[in-house]
Amino acid sequence: MTSPMPTRADFPEGFLFGVSTAAYQIEGSRFGGAGSSHWDTFAATPGNVTNAEGGSVACDHYHLWEQDLDLIRDGNFDAYRFSTSWARVMPDGETVNPEGLDFYDRLVDGMVARGLVPSLTLYHWDLPSALAVQGGWANRDIAARFADYARAVMARIGDRVVMTATLNEPWCVAWLSHFLGIHAPGLRDIRAAAHAMHHTLLAHGTAVQALRADGHKNLGIVLNFETAHPASRSADDMAAAARQDAIYNRWFIEAVTGAGYPGPALQGLRPHMPDGWEADMDLIAAPIDWIGVNHYTRALYRATNGPWPAGEAVPGPLPKTQLGWEIRPEGLFEFLLRVGQQAKGVPVYVTENGMAWDDRVLDGHVSDDIRQGYIRDHLTAALGAIKAGVDLRGFFQWSLLDNYEWSHGYGPRFGIVHVDYETQKRTPKGSYLMLRDALSR
Repeated sequence: MTSPMPTRADFPEGFLFGVSTAAYQIEGSRFGGAGSSHWDTFAATPGNVTNAEGGSVACDHYHLWEQDLDLIRDGNFDAYRFSTSWARVMPDGETVNPEGLDFYDRLVDGMVARGLVPSLTLYHWDLPSALAVQGGWANRDIAARFADYARAVMARIGDRVVMTATLNEPWCVAWLSHFLGIHAPGLRDIRAAAHAMHHTLLAHGTAVQALRADGHKNLGIVLNFETAHPASRSADDMAAAARQDAIYNRWFIEAVTGAGYPGPALQGLRPHMPDGWEADMDLIAAPIDWIGVNHYTRALYRATNGPWPAGEAVPGPLPKTQLGWEIRPEGLFEFLLRVGQQAKGVPVYVTENGMAWDDRVLDGHVSDDIRQGYIRDHLTAALGAIKAGVDLRGFFQWSLLDNYEWSHGYGPRFGIVHVDYETQKRTPKGSYLMLRDALSR
């Protein structure tokens, strides 16, 4: 039996409902004096991105931000989780571009004018190319550069931003990008990956310290979690899944909560870690005010005969999204309980959850029944976590708009609002209308 769609009244008073986006995916990187980011150069390199597509125009949110904020307000959402682009704010990675900060000043003023809670993510993957060629996240200097950037942004808009995350999904920044080579900078190097796995967290801790010194509050980090199940009950497959869980799900949450790096991950990464990394762990574990949970899917792992981590994902039996990601709402419930226990009293937010589908506009409408069911079931899972005692304070849908989906280009559509990339016309989907109704009750 299908559970009913939860409404606002089912959640605690003050619970935040919002939508999430990311700067590079929607703004258009060629506007407003933005400099080159490593995503611009990654996309310009043959073979990296489907159809060699980049984010130079994307959804043209740089010019259309007012109508996009109207969509959020008119959808009865409370909050907007957005990111600032490091390459727009500091085109060379160090020097402030006033035009870039002016844009975010207008954007945040627009949120406030519409009664929306501004929720900022300082880094959602658009590293300035000038820093990338110096080693980027594999270079320890990145931590100080990131803190400078964070301070510059918050000095301008921090008086109106209600909650601020340092990084979005450091697993993607480090492992997906430096070990698996799927995202910019597209490396496949275990030493670079080990350095990036540590330096992302060092940058987080350094920025939190700097922002606290400047008087800013309500600081957090956004981590992604993906269920890792063994493909069989064999000891080898179970060990492969446990290694994946340690690398993907345990590394970052355990470090920021003071438990250090997990043994099954250090087993392979310790020989490649930066010198003196142990001395940074107290800074990495400096207290934060909230933790964001991004969750989409699960994967099955089987052991391989290759080098560590000696495992690979294999297709599972559950219904899948356009990207082949399994739909399993129970995973969100499980991770909310797990993070709530690990975080020991730190409030939790679902900062991303959603699915891609090949949505089409027919007679002026977009029927996305599968996404509607996905949203209903994941909101029900979040509600179950609250009832189980998790201090869950909000839920942000990914994403407001169809957008540039990184190495997949513009094919997959995650939005609750359809975007025609030729005309930039926005068309609210059935999922948007469903949420608008549920949040009115």
